[in-house]
Amino acid sequence: MSFASRVEKVFKSVLPTPFTIAVLLTFFTFLLALFITESKVGENHFLQLLQFWEQGVWHPPLLVFAMQMMLMLVLGHTLALSKPISKIIEKGTKYCNNTANAAAIICFFTLLVSFFNWGLGLIFGAIFARKVGEHASKKGILLNYPLIGAAGYSGLMVWHGGISGSAPIKIAEEGHFLADKIGVISQADTIFSTMNISISIVLLITLPLLMYYLGKKNKGTILNLSTSEKSETTTISGAEKLDHSRILALLFGGIILFYAFYKAFVLPETISLKVINPNYINLVLLGLAIVMHKSFFNFLKAIDSAIGGASGILIQFPLYFGIMGIMNHSGLVQIMSDFFVNISNETTFPIFTFISAAIVNVFVPSGGGQWAVQGPIIVEAAIQLGVSIPKSIMALAYGDQLTNMLQPFWALPLLGITGLKA
Repeated sequence: MSFASRVEKVFKSVLPTPFTIAVLLTFFTFLLALFITESKVGENHFLQLLQFWEQGVWHPPLLVFAMQMMLMLVLGHTLALSKPISKIIEKGTKYCNNTANAAAIICFFTLLVSFFNWGLGLIFGAIFARKVGEHASKKGILLNYPLIGAAGYSGLMVWHGGISGSAPIKIAEEGHFLADKIGVISQADTIFSTMNISISIVLLITLPLLMYYLGKKNKGTILNLSTSEKSETTTISGAEKLDHSRILALLFGGIILFYAFYKAFVLPETISLKVINPNYINLVLLGLAIVMHKSFFNFLKAIDSAIGGASGILIQFPLYFGIMGIMNHSGLVQIMSDFFVNISNETTFPIFTFISAAIVNVFVPSGGGQWAVQGPIIVEAAIQLGVSIPKSIMALAYGDQLTNMLQPFWALPLLGITGLKA
């Protein structure tokens, strides 16, 4: 049995589906709170914890956050399915004439796109990998398709340090759920800090080189992939002409993009990165997707294809919010933050945060969900230790994106597009 087969066997034996992991983590948190914490007002502790869980599940600001993340994934996917983006990808496939070149090229551009938007990067990488596989199949080129798929997934190694990173963009938004403790922190102090830009550049250089090296060692086989393109003819009549109207789509999408530009560069007295928050990113993605698809019919058709990838956020985020409700209201957050304070100092705390975030991410495979669960703990401990809040939050971001390579949750859309298995 090869090393890869052994790794695959181990993960199949210890990791259930992401939803089951979320349920098990809910049970674990509940039992932890039941035995470690005490009832605050003399009520039945078991029932009180259930109330805390329910409060977390339906907490309005967190449900807004879940909706923002769903839109970011769906709109990013929709944009990647547009013809202009697809044509750009197809032009790149002609340079992917062997596994090494293909893996390096796909990895580099996926990292670049993912830095700007994780949802777009994830789907861009998946579609790019699929197109390269189809090109190799058509031309009879030897290709290690699983490695190509891994290259298309590599963008998840930079996303949380990018513009659409859940934690950095959330704390840059007015009224976020930790605003009363840390206020609003600009992305200039997190994503666009010298430290983060340096790390992102290093990853942008080293990861494609690693993929190139692996491609040299694993040349692959001849593929037999069918084309993913489907052509359809429809008869348009009556009011349906409005659905297919280019003028209407370009007008509506253009107005959205105009307002986004006005809001970022004309309206504020001084241009600031504070404008980049989940709502602004989704506004831009909405305008771009409508303009790129050139009609509401094409846009909605792409939405139908993309929306399945957001099912995990829809059903799992509330479970993570329930975990957060238990941790916050029961006092578990304070207990855990005190633990980190006791074993850490100003220098070691970001390191412990990084390691803990990498471990937690295996069980909470969502940057947004992880921020909801772990964010209050990190903030509370950082305040007590006097550690930089932006640096602590970026430590969580790096830990989260590191172990994304071990957790197949966000790879589900990619696996569906490429036809590969985790």
